[in-house]
Amino acid sequence: MADGSSGAQRPLSPHLQIYRPLFTMMMSIVHRITGVGLYFGMVLFIWWLLAAASNTPTAYNTFSAIAGSFIGYLVLFGFTWALLHHALGGVRHFIWDFIHGFGAQERLLLAKATLAGSVGLTLILWVIGVALKG
Repeated sequence: MADGSSGAQRPLSPHLQIYRPLFTMMMSIVHRITGVGLYFGMVLFIWWLLAAASNTPTAYNTFSAIAGSFIGYLVLFGFTWALLHHALGGVRHFIWDFIHGFGAQERLLLAKATLAGSVGLTLILWVIGVALKG
């Protein structure tokens, strides 16, 4: 109980230090983090669109040079994973909208499928992309 100055004993609000971290809780937090990451990652997408639409080849060459660097690939890989993870998390929420998957085992299975699916699809997309690039 919180010790208030008025002398009233009120309960503390629950927070992350009280709850034992569960896999589904962590996946919910990761879903929110990927949403924020996608928000900022759209800057890259807009930069690419503006560079492609500009009349100067140097604008697109600059974007290509930065995106084609090791750090650029790492950021784009992370953006790809965040996009897929967030999308699969949205599918999980869509399933819940139909009042399915609320059992303890079902929630855990959906959370694990979201993580495994996002990692697997990211790797598949990048293998295909690198193979097509040559």
